[in-house]
Amino acid sequence: MKVVLFNGSYKPNGNTFSALSEIAMALNDEGIETEICHIGGKPIRDCIACGACQKIKKCIFDDDVANEWLEKAKEADGVIFGSPVYYAHASGRLQSVMDRMFYSSGGVLSHKIGACVAVARRAGAVSALDDIEKHMTISNMIVVGSSYWNVAFGREPGECEQDLEGMQTMRNLARNMAWLLKCVDLGKQNNINPPLVEYGNRFNFIR
Repeated sequence: MKVVLFNGSYKPNGNTFSALSEIAMALNDEGIETEICHIGGKPIRDCIACGACQKIKKCIFDDDVANEWLEKAKEADGVIFGSPVYYAHASGRLQSVMDRMFYSSGGVLSHKIGACVAVARRAGAVSALDDIEKHMTISNMIVVGSSYWNVAFGREPGECEQDLEGMQTMRNLARNMAWLLKCVDLGKQNNINPPLVEYGNRFNFIR
């Protein structure tokens, strides 16, 4: 089993990376393979609602990490998205990538196990979590919680490692995810398959 952790900070070794690394180490201790992917500092495109992805099953823009990340998410058993906090919201770069990933996914993320993590200097982390988590809760994903909201605090690189409760929260998140992954795998072995998802009824408030 494998979990891919997506770092939405342009800083490859910042506090978001430290939080994700803590999760990865705890997952590894549970026998789960991990990979951390970085969003980097190159330009990121927004979704322009062109609808082309519905035909080609990927984003029409192929010059940043969105399609690469979607392919990694498709192959993974679980995914975790991490973000620094800007003005009490998640990184705009990460949100742009996630918008395009999830809209072009064609439902392949349905029933995968997911989680989100936010790292802040002082405040705004919970609303940033909400920014990320909404992508999962509209996509039939199983969202993992922890012993507190999945947040850690720190400004300078490595400072969040001094947030002992935050690091504890990351480890508990990892163990919860590992447990769910193993439960899902056991279910598959016993022919307990994901539930049927109904589509088709879409209500429009404008008549």
